[in-house]
Amino acid sequence: MIELLLYGLAHVFEWQNILAMVIGVFAGMVIGALPGLSVPMGVALMLPFTFGMAPTAGILLLMGVYCGGIYGGSITAILLKTPGTAASAATASDGFALAQQGKAGTALNMSIYASVFGGIISGIILLLLAPPIADFALNFGPPEYFALAVFGLSIIAGISSKSVTKGLIMGCLGMLVSTVGIDPIDGVTRFEFGTSFLISGIDLVPALIGLFAISEIFNQIEKRAKKIAVNTTYEKQKFGWKDMVPYRKTVLKSSLIGTLVGAIPGTGASIAAFLSYKEAHRTSKDPDRFGKGSLDGIAAAESGNNGSTGGTLIPLMTLGIPGDVVTAVLLGALMIQGLRPGPELFTNYGDIVYTVLVGFILINVILFFQAKLAIRFFAKVTLIPATILLPVVLGLCLVGTFAVSNNLTSVGIALFFGVIGYFLPKYGFPVTPMLIAMILGPIAEESLRQSLILSEGSIGIFLTRPISIIFILLTIGSFIIPFISKMKKDIKTNKKEDETYPA
Repeated sequence: MIELLLYGLAHVFEWQNILAMVIGVFAGMVIGALPGLSVPMGVALMLPFTFGMAPTAGILLLMGVYCGGIYGGSITAILLKTPGTAASAATASDGFALAQQGKAGTALNMSIYASVFGGIISGIILLLLAPPIADFALNFGPPEYFALAVFGLSIIAGISSKSVTKGLIMGCLGMLVSTVGIDPIDGVTRFEFGTSFLISGIDLVPALIGLFAISEIFNQIEKRAKKIAVNTTYEKQKFGWKDMVPYRKTVLKSSLIGTLVGAIPGTGASIAAFLSYKEAHRTSKDPDRFGKGSLDGIAAAESGNNGSTGGTLIPLMTLGIPGDVVTAVLLGALMIQGLRPGPELFTNYGDIVYTVLVGFILINVILFFQAKLAIRFFAKVTLIPATILLPVVLGLCLVGTFAVSNNLTSVGIALFFGVIGYFLPKYGFPVTPMLIAMILGPIAEESLRQSLILSEGSIGIFLTRPISIIFILLTIGSFIIPFISKMKKDIKTNKKEDETYPA
């Protein structure tokens, strides 16, 4: 292994590999920042360019698109409350709140540092501990997936601080939307209302763009804002590694969560981001700040979703199992290059594999420098007059949703969810729980029904498997802890009032 590692270190700096990584990261950042152009779409679009390239350079190009795309989604999420990818949806609330406070530069910097840190941590784990983590991920069956999904859904209680009831209502609405289409077990259609375009279900990308981007455009039009956010002077918002020190625990923990979640096939960056955000909120000394401009929230979400990038490569490289849509495309790219992922990949093509693994860490370093160079230009987006910016953003949103399926029905779905995202928050119904439920709902439903089939209808299957028991206990704790914290605050408040106004 040492010899192969040294070989990788020596060959990753060849000019064609460096050029491939630089181009890949830049392309990924652009694709990730544009609403509707998902990371899987970006990787798929770049795949034909790798046909004539050497295997190492070709794979590094696609990995650069992958890492750059996951980070790029945070740019528009922070500046315009328009998540470029589902993975950056957890960043939108806190990031945009900071941008409106004139701290867009600080939020963008936090996103860069947290993303790079998460990517490097996951890359080191991928390089050193890939086989053991992949073996652990194989222990996940339907009961474990269901318990994991329920634990992820428990974030709804934490982020619905104003009204848990309204948050749960929106979560139930999201679960209902996730059932539209073909039943994953029986194959029958549900809630299609005699239409053909609902048979395939509600695609996440149009719904995401509608709930966050189009709804915010409606809000800005209502306000008749001259600019999307408060004027930001990048030079006055110095941010370096020393500024990350207060958030080191959040970033490290979220990076590990992201890597572990990414290593579980079928999860991905969006789930990793929300679980990391949930854990940061649970352990925060100031949980009420989340959703209103918390740098902890940005640090957790971005290190979590970028941490998953290395995690998803673990089952792909060691077992040949793609963890999400992006790694499924990467699986095809490896096979096109004549490399069959699995245990034999490390044995027969160790030189290529270790060059790619070392290159993955270098990709995150390249991402850091490219993003830092571009950040001053990103921050200036907030200075563009709304009369110019809003039509451009709306146009990109509609084009992006059309590109998802090359069908105008996707545009209609986006506009429909845009109306939901515009009106319901005015009455105290948050849209984030709805999005979380739409992401985790299909996983929870399918794994629940598969588990009950395996156990012949007995729910005891969830209480006899250690991993599912751990997630169930964590879920119970996530519901109980907010209430305990609220009770403690009420007791402290009552004590202060008694001291201030003695009988």
